[in-house]
Amino acid sequence: MIETPQPAAVVAEQVPPRDTPSSYPEPFASRMAGRTKRALGTVFGLTQFGVNLTELAPGAVSALRHAHSHQDEFVYVLQGRPVLRTDAGETPLAPGMCAGFRAGSGNAHQLHNPTDETVVYLEIGDRSPGDRVHYPDDDLVAVRVGERWVFTHRDGRPYADGA
Repeated sequence: MIETPQPAAVVAEQVPPRDTPSSYPEPFASRMAGRTKRALGTVFGLTQFGVNLTELAPGAVSALRHAHSHQDEFVYVLQGRPVLRTDAGETPLAPGMCAGFRAGSGNAHQLHNPTDETVVYLEIGDRSPGDRVHYPDDDLVAVRVGERWVFTHRDGRPYADGA
């Protein structure tokens, strides 16, 4: 197998956005309207952690409010003024501010853009096998199986055909 050489450097904003805006099943995927992710880590063939340049249009959210069992997450705000929603409440953020979420802490989090300006931030997380994601506001559970996420209802029933 011939391996395609990875670039040494790129202009982050020129990396094409992900083809699929969200891997969530419906009715959750449509709630990610206004979010654009550029998978920077994938461009370099990174396998241990992911790095995304993410944009949130006015009114958009980063993800459903969630907490990971095995994955640490980190965000760094580059542009705009998102609001960080956690179990402790809401925290306004600004360019230059960052937030981190330790795996297994149970602190569900989400960024929301309540402004008229686009928010841009870097998000970094590892790719821990067996990671499980809890969504306290929604009937949803995600488990990382290999390179993909498998979604079920809280009671273990799989999502099928948007049900």
